[in-house]
Amino acid sequence: MCDYSLHNVRSRPAKVGDRLTTRHFHTGTTGFAAPEDADVAVCLLPGTELSFATKVTCQPPWFSVVNSRRIDYTAAIFRQINKDKPRTHHDALEFPDGEIVLLARLLEGQEATVLQLPAQAASATKVKVQEPLALID
Repeated sequence: MCDYSLHNVRSRPAKVGDRLTTRHFHTGTTGFAAPEDADVAVCLLPGTELSFATKVTCQPPWFSVVNSRRIDYTAAIFRQINKDKPRTHHDALEFPDGEIVLLARLLEGQEATVLQLPAQAASATKVKVQEPLALID
């Protein structure tokens, strides 16, 4: 998924092994882009696991542009929060200690790799019930 403010930006879904960079898309938010096409937002599904090249750096809660805050982890899981609140940022990262940081607060230029996509629930139309084998006498 991509945050609401990225809906007017070209996008593609993430794939395992994608090397991504945090990027400001000049739409009021930060997202991920692949280095080979920085104008295309790479959208993650909730539950996608990421590994950052270095400890993650973000803006502090009081929106200071001078100071930044370093998070002591390089692994995170993509989440969507506050889905019941329209016109607000939903894309976030959850770190191993349970801290959740909006993706929009990450500083630009941080490198991450998609480690794993979330398991997709099989729909009823995709699941075929196996018929029991007939017994041969």
